[in-house]
Amino acid sequence: MEIRVPYGRSFLTANIPAQFGVDLIEPPEVPAAVNPLAVVGAALDDLLGGLNWADFNNAASVSIAVNDKTRPVPHPQLLPPLLERLSALGIPDSAITFYVAVGTHPPMIPAEFSSILPAEILGRYRVVSHDSENPNMLVNLGQTVRETPIWVNKAYYESDFKIVVGNLEPHQFVGFSGGVKSAAIGLAGLTTINHNHALMTHPDSQLGEYETNPARQDVEEIGQKIGTHLALNAILNQNKQIVYALAGDPRAVMRAGISLSRKVCQVGVPARYGLVISSPGGHPKDINIYQAQKGLAHAALVTRPGGTIILAAACPEGTGSPHYEDWMAGKSSYAEVIALFNAEGFHIGPHKAYQIARDASKVRFLFCSEMDESFARSLLLNPVRDLQTAIDLSLADLQPGERIGVLPHASSTIPYVQE
Repeated sequence: MEIRVPYGRSFLTANIPAQFGVDLIEPPEVPAAVNPLAVVGAALDDLLGGLNWADFNNAASVSIAVNDKTRPVPHPQLLPPLLERLSALGIPDSAITFYVAVGTHPPMIPAEFSSILPAEILGRYRVVSHDSENPNMLVNLGQTVRETPIWVNKAYYESDFKIVVGNLEPHQFVGFSGGVKSAAIGLAGLTTINHNHALMTHPDSQLGEYETNPARQDVEEIGQKIGTHLALNAILNQNKQIVYALAGDPRAVMRAGISLSRKVCQVGVPARYGLVISSPGGHPKDINIYQAQKGLAHAALVTRPGGTIILAAACPEGTGSPHYEDWMAGKSSYAEVIALFNAEGFHIGPHKAYQIARDASKVRFLFCSEMDESFARSLLLNPVRDLQTAIDLSLADLQPGERIGVLPHASSTIPYVQE
């Protein structure tokens, strides 16, 4: 049987002998909206949570948080209808600023803005990239009940009308992305993100959990302190096409959108697999290790202890985190990574090493990428030169009767073992 998984901007193929059963771990295909601009427009016409456009008639400044190049947000469909509404309020182009919400990722340079925003927007509006490590960009708003210090982009916070635009989809420890997250994390300071992400070790900080998820509720409180007014979120199918759009009060958007996201992203399997072949979903979800790690984490949810996970992720931009690379220097085992991380306490960058070690230590982990093999090996990623070789190495470890799982869009899929 031939299998095909997304890899960068293309696909990888490999063959599995006929005697092995193969399951495609993919939710039912959901068709894209026939007219995505109309779907977005309808969402903006019917704001959730009691929000009203008339509330912002007198806004002298508008800030719009947009995701960076690591997220496949359909800005060409989301932004034009939104900007039309702002224009209808009498808000001039000069009063609107886009803030690229990079979180702890490196700030985007102006030459890269065209990779996320249409040319007509770049030609009309001011665009600024956030920098979580630039203290001159930040303002302090106190702390959350979980003692997360709130440092956020000062200019965004001081705007009269604060908007977030992004996707609502599964997230490995915040439960779901979307809502205020693009501002609360994407436009936050490093200290804030570090403290919030430390909550990922809490047992309730799980993929697909919202109301009881401490990491996500911490994000909600940060967003509330910022005063983010409106969220415009898309829910995409596995082809990165708009299926649904929601707009309004950020919490109302989350509560209405999560059930819709589950329809698109959640899938049950009958039992854990001895071998899972996982892809984060291609570009940009496998642009670097920082993003591709989610493909390992989600595959681990349906892989038996001692089984094998093959992660196929191009990673053309390497790790995506100098902090992660520096911290991993000289590490020789997953046990050492876990022990040192626990001893030192949570830090952004090293947390990726911990997440990888946490899951890879329970299985046989093999990695197919464009990265230099010696470099990948130094990061304990166990590189294999191609997908077919990785599969051939893994088949002998399967127990009698075990099936193979193929998870082609791991980062946007919630796989679970059915009771």
